[in-house]
Amino acid sequence: MSTTTSPIYNSMIAKTNEWLRDIQNELDWPDPEKAFKALRVVLHTLRDRLPLKEVTDLSAQLPMLVRGLYFEGWNPLRSPSRIKHIDEFTHQVNSHFPEFEYAEPQEITRAVLTTLSNHVSAGEIEDVMGCLPKELRELWS
Repeated sequence: MSTTTSPIYNSMIAKTNEWLRDIQNELDWPDPEKAFKALRVVLHTLRDRLPLKEVTDLSAQLPMLVRGLYFEGWNPLRSPSRIKHIDEFTHQVNSHFPEFEYAEPQEITRAVLTTLSNHVSAGEIEDVMGCLPKELRELWS
Protein backbone atom coordinates (compact mmCIF):
# COMPACT_ATOMS: atom_id res chain seq x y z
CA MET A 1 0.00 0.00 0.00
CA SER A 2 1.32 3.42 -0.95
CA THR A 3 1.87 6.03 1.74
CA THR A 4 1.83 8.99 -0.62
CA THR A 5 -1.13 11.33 -0.54
CA SER A 6 -2.99 12.96 -3.33
CA PRO A 7 -2.10 16.54 -4.30
CA ILE A 8 -5.75 17.42 -3.61
CA TYR A 9 -5.47 16.24 0.00
CA ASN A 10 -2.14 17.98 0.40
CA SER A 11 -3.68 21.22 -0.85
CA MET A 12 -6.65 20.94 1.55
CA ILE A 13 -4.34 20.29 4.47
CA ALA A 14 -2.00 23.12 3.46
CA LYS A 15 -4.86 25.63 3.28
CA THR A 16 -6.18 24.57 6.67
CA ASN A 17 -2.70 24.73 8.17
CA GLU A 18 -2.32 28.25 6.79
CA TRP A 19 -5.45 29.33 8.66
CA LEU A 20 -4.21 27.64 11.84
CA ARG A 21 -0.79 29.31 11.55
CA ASP A 22 -2.49 32.68 11.15
CA ILE A 23 -4.50 32.09 14.34
CA GLN A 24 -1.39 30.89 16.16
CA ASN A 25 0.48 34.03 15.07
CA GLU A 26 -2.38 36.31 16.13
CA LEU A 27 -2.47 34.70 19.59
CA ASP A 28 1.22 33.89 19.91
CA TRP A 29 0.34 30.23 20.52
CA PRO A 30 2.79 27.49 19.57
CA ASP A 31 0.10 24.78 19.60
CA PRO A 32 -1.88 24.24 16.37
CA GLU A 33 -4.37 22.07 18.27
CA LYS A 34 -5.45 25.05 20.38
CA ALA A 35 -5.72 27.15 17.23
CA PHE A 36 -7.91 24.43 15.70
CA LYS A 37 -10.18 24.45 18.76
CA ALA A 38 -10.36 28.25 18.68
CA LEU A 39 -11.26 28.19 14.98
CA ARG A 40 -13.96 25.61 15.62
CA VAL A 41 -15.69 27.33 18.52
CA VAL A 42 -15.63 30.83 17.02
CA LEU A 43 -16.88 29.58 13.64
CA HIS A 44 -19.66 27.60 15.36
CA THR A 45 -20.70 30.58 17.47
CA LEU A 46 -20.68 32.86 14.41
CA ARG A 47 -22.49 30.29 12.26
CA ASP A 48 -25.20 29.83 14.86
CA ARG A 49 -25.79 33.61 14.93
CA LEU A 50 -26.18 33.99 11.16
CA PRO A 51 -29.33 33.49 9.08
CA LEU A 52 -29.39 30.36 6.91
CA LYS A 53 -28.55 32.11 3.63
CA GLU A 54 -25.49 33.80 5.11
CA VAL A 55 -24.32 30.56 6.72
CA THR A 56 -24.23 28.93 3.31
CA ASP A 57 -22.79 31.98 1.52
CA LEU A 58 -19.88 32.17 3.97
CA SER A 59 -19.26 28.43 3.74
CA ALA A 60 -18.69 28.70 -0.01
CA GLN A 61 -15.50 30.68 0.64
CA LEU A 62 -14.04 28.38 3.29
CA PRO A 63 -11.41 25.76 2.46
CA MET A 64 -12.94 22.30 2.30
CA LEU A 65 -11.60 21.08 5.67
CA VAL A 66 -12.56 24.33 7.39
CA ARG A 67 -16.01 24.08 5.77
CA GLY A 68 -16.45 20.61 7.26
CA LEU A 69 -15.46 21.97 10.66
CA TYR A 70 -17.87 24.89 10.19
CA PHE A 71 -20.85 22.61 9.54
CA GLU A 72 -19.93 20.02 12.18
CA GLY A 73 -22.90 19.50 14.51
CA TRP A 74 -24.96 22.25 12.91
CA ASN A 75 -28.73 22.20 13.36
CA PRO A 76 -30.24 24.79 11.01
CA LEU A 77 -33.55 24.59 12.88
CA ARG A 78 -31.90 26.22 15.91
CA SER A 79 -30.37 29.12 13.95
CA PRO A 80 -29.98 31.99 14.26
CA SER A 81 -29.21 32.36 17.97
CA ARG A 82 -30.22 35.54 19.73
CA ILE A 83 -26.72 36.57 20.81
CA LYS A 84 -26.58 40.37 20.59
CA HIS A 85 -23.72 41.40 22.85
CA ILE A 86 -19.97 40.82 22.78
CA ASP A 87 -19.99 39.32 26.27
CA GLU A 88 -22.65 36.78 25.22
CA PHE A 89 -20.63 35.81 22.15
CA THR A 90 -17.35 35.50 24.03
CA HIS A 91 -19.03 33.63 26.90
CA GLN A 92 -20.17 31.10 24.33
CA VAL A 93 -16.60 30.83 23.06
CA ASN A 94 -15.19 30.41 26.55
CA SER A 95 -17.84 27.92 27.67
CA HIS A 96 -16.88 25.44 24.96
CA PHE A 97 -13.22 25.40 25.83
CA PRO A 98 -12.48 25.75 29.53
CA GLU A 99 -8.77 25.22 28.82
CA PHE A 100 -8.86 28.71 27.33
CA GLU A 101 -9.72 30.20 30.71
CA TYR A 102 -6.19 31.60 30.85
CA ALA A 103 -6.78 33.38 27.54
CA GLU A 104 -9.15 36.22 26.89
CA PRO A 105 -12.11 34.87 24.86
CA GLN A 106 -12.50 38.23 23.12
CA GLU A 107 -8.86 38.03 21.99
CA ILE A 108 -9.46 34.49 20.70
CA THR A 109 -12.58 35.63 18.87
CA ARG A 110 -10.80 38.59 17.28
CA ALA A 111 -7.89 36.38 16.17
CA VAL A 112 -10.22 33.95 14.40
CA LEU A 113 -12.28 36.74 12.83
CA THR A 114 -9.09 38.47 11.65
CA THR A 115 -8.01 35.20 10.04
CA LEU A 116 -11.44 34.82 8.46
CA SER A 117 -11.19 38.38 7.10
CA ASN A 118 -7.75 37.65 5.65
CA HIS A 119 -8.97 34.62 3.71
CA VAL A 120 -12.56 35.48 2.74
CA SER A 121 -13.56 38.24 0.32
CA ALA A 122 -14.22 41.68 1.77
CA GLY A 123 -17.70 41.62 0.26
CA GLU A 124 -18.58 38.40 2.08
CA ILE A 125 -17.23 39.74 5.37
CA GLU A 126 -19.40 42.85 4.87
CA ASP A 127 -22.42 40.60 4.26
CA VAL A 128 -21.69 38.60 7.43
CA MET A 129 -21.21 41.76 9.48
CA GLY A 130 -24.43 43.18 8.05
CA CYS A 131 -26.32 40.28 9.62
CA LEU A 132 -24.97 41.01 13.08
CA PRO A 133 -25.99 43.58 15.66
CA LYS A 134 -23.73 46.63 15.82
CA GLU A 135 -22.03 45.51 19.02
CA LEU A 136 -21.02 42.16 17.52
CA ARG A 137 -19.62 43.88 14.43
CA GLU A 138 -17.14 45.56 16.78
CA LEU A 139 -15.44 42.16 17.23
CA TRP A 140 -13.85 42.74 13.83
CA SER A 141 -12.13 45.96 14.90
